[in-house]
Amino acid sequence: MTDQPRPDPRHGVTLQMMLEHLVERYGWDGLGERITLRCFTHDPSVASSLKFLRKTPWARAKVESLYVHSATHPRKTPRTEPSREADAPDPDAPAD
Repeated sequence: MTDQPRPDPRHGVTLQMMLEHLVERYGWDGLGERITLRCFTHDPSVASSLKFLRKTPWARAKVESLYVHSATHPRKTPRTEPSREADAPDPDAPAD
């Protein structure tokens, strides 16, 4: 039995797709905390970030590395809004 190398998680994934995945997973604030780049921390947008990342190989390498990590280590539970307590009264319910 031979060990097959794992396929590259970046195969077929564009830089824009990587960035959108990371923003969806971490949000702009979380992404800026993980990779300290001005394009993530000051008035972030996908378009401006892509422009910077395409011109800056070291920054692109950091984004690709974080993408590979997040793609190979999916979250155990999806992020959800905090649920209301079952016993708490519904503040939007009409009064009897």
